[in-house]
Amino acid sequence: MSEQPKLKRKAKGERPYFFEDPSVDKLLAMLMGLAGEVSVMRDRMDTMERLAEERNLFTQTDIQNFQPSEAALKERAERREVFLGEITRIIQAELEGMQESDGAPYDQAMDIVADRPD
Repeated sequence: MSEQPKLKRKAKGERPYFFEDPSVDKLLAMLMGLAGEVSVMRDRMDTMERLAEERNLFTQTDIQNFQPSEAALKERAERREVFLGEITRIIQAELEGMQESDGAPYDQAMDIVADRPD
């Protein structure tokens, strides 16, 4: 098997920003990276399906008509949950941080009100 070429992971120079908020640029970069990966996976899947059909292993119609078992559906759901958790990890961490810090001012205000005489 031939060795895959190594691409540079970092461009020279400063990263260009297109939006006012750098977070939007980061999100766009993540989305485009994910879109590129999905495109490559679809091309590879297409190759496998065509090879399988050429070699009479199964057809694209077999794939479209396939009915996974309950165990397979459960495995897929678990894998999807992990996958989506990884993608949204940074957002989830930020939301959890907001929830933890947002409760303190409310709790403090309630303590002040509770201690105030009528």
